[in-house]
Amino acid sequence: MPVKIRLQRHGKKGKPYFWIVAADARSKRDGKYLEKLGAYNPNTNPATIDLDVDGAVKWLQNGAQPTDTARAILSYKGALLKNHLAGGVRKGALTEEQAEAKFAEWLDSKAGLVDAKKENLAKAQADAKAKALAAEKEVNAKREADAAQAIADAEAAEAAANAPAEEAVAEETETVEAEAATEEVAEEAPAEDAETKTEE
Repeated sequence: MPVKIRLQRHGKKGKPYFWIVAADARSKRDGKYLEKLGAYNPNTNPATIDLDVDGAVKWLQNGAQPTDTARAILSYKGALLKNHLAGGVRKGALTEEQAEAKFAEWLDSKAGLVDAKKENLAKAQADAKAKALAAEKEVNAKREADAAQAIADAEAAEAAANAPAEEAVAEETETVEAEAATEEVAEEAPAEDAETKTEE
């Protein structure tokens, strides 16, 4: 029975989630499998991979063939390296302790790379957020300046509209006062004439 290490799709539409399984090559993609070896979630950044490395190495030693994507995942998690080191131990090129030491060293370097990638992603996200905030502040400041300018223009237009009305009111007041003054003068003049006649 030819065995494949492959991905079995789960999850919802647009959000795939995969199981890494050892299955008969003749079975359906999402059908019956022999053993579940882990899970792969490509929706996160970086992708989340949970893999039973020892189980994958056991299947590889028994002749299971990984698909291209499964091979990339096994290589990323070190299952192919562990299988290679196990082959060296079987041939007598390495001792078990040397193989374990090499694998542990590789895991440490890989963990450092993954942590560096996570830090870079977090930094890029923080920079993008700060940039968006600065752009939003700039837009808000411009909007406030435009609003203040619009208010000032409206006040100026209102003042300009009120100025002729105030001038007209002032002119009317002056005219009324002038007329009242002339009337008073005219009233006082006949009274003075009458007083002068009576004196004579």
